[in-house]
Amino acid sequence: MRRFQAVLLSVILLAAVNAAAQSVPTIRFDATIDFLKLPPDLYLGEVAGVDVNSKGHVFIYSRTGERSDVHGATAAQLFEFGPDGAFIREIGKNLYGFAFAHTVRIDKDDNIWATDEGTNMIIKFNPAGRVVMTLGRREEASEPAAPRPANAPPLPAGWGSFNRPTDVTWDPQGNAFIADGYGNSRVVKVDKNGKWLKTWGERGSGQGQLNTPHAIAADSKGNIYVADRGNRRIQVFDSDGGFLRQFTIDVPFAGEPNIMLGAMPGPPGSAPSGGATMASGAPWAICITPGSNQFLYVADAVPGRIYKVTLEGKVLGTIGEAGKQLKQFGWIHELSCPSENTVYVAELLNWRLQKLTLHP
Repeated sequence: MRRFQAVLLSVILLAAVNAAAQSVPTIRFDATIDFLKLPPDLYLGEVAGVDVNSKGHVFIYSRTGERSDVHGATAAQLFEFGPDGAFIREIGKNLYGFAFAHTVRIDKDDNIWATDEGTNMIIKFNPAGRVVMTLGRREEASEPAAPRPANAPPLPAGWGSFNRPTDVTWDPQGNAFIADGYGNSRVVKVDKNGKWLKTWGERGSGQGQLNTPHAIAADSKGNIYVADRGNRRIQVFDSDGGFLRQFTIDVPFAGEPNIMLGAMPGPPGSAPSGGATMASGAPWAICITPGSNQFLYVADAVPGRIYKVTLEGKVLGTIGEAGKQLKQFGWIHELSCPSENTVYVAELLNWRLQKLTLHP
């Protein structure tokens, strides 16, 4: 009898798990890849960053061809487009702080912030496109850093400097929070005047530790959401770095995922190569919608979906999958969600921007 009861309990639990998995719907959506109206001689390259200002203007931070070898390779151009996709201007042409585009973000006052992984800098432009603040400093061309020995421990994180930063966000008081990033695996808090206030986090997998914080966003209360990509989780902190909670995205994928770059895929259901970074649910990009009822959108590389998530971590639906066609995604690197049902998607492997209109 006890054995029968145990088997029955297992069946009930399995059914509950399957029911829970099936309760995550696929969100219907329309998409366009022809939204941006590029001049005949303009090409985007890898679209690393995208964001939208209060007027509906779209900003693209793109990895493009080299223009000069004076200060080493450069692969970053910042463009502005109108609400209808019409090209308006290039911002920061030949700027000293541009080398390898990572993300672009627009603050509540329509200032434009570019995070450049190549120069270890965050550059703030006013809405007119003029530089008004720089954070960090790029390596001098005349005195390049000495080569690091193989397997050498990482350099200690410095005060006032970054090591391959990835993203920036703000709280309601105007403090900036920088995800720093590939080299340091920490969060840096800077006040509205550019003064460094504090840092938190270090490389690791424990609570409050980080492994490549690849994106960052803030909710209306000023809580900070960190896409802890190397640990396949999202950690949430208050504005002083106090740990609040963490959650993972665990939504089964039916069939064999499209591994767009890397090792050949294994059998259906097997883990992809690349460790946690390439695992399902590993957060490459995040954004939080405005308004009183906020949602979090999260993107992974494998199986290449976007997830609509509550701020507490409950997955409400999935969008798309990896691929080369319309409504498919190739390594989503940044998301912008100016409203609950409008999402802009910056893709590295497909060299494009997709504008999504959701029909949940």
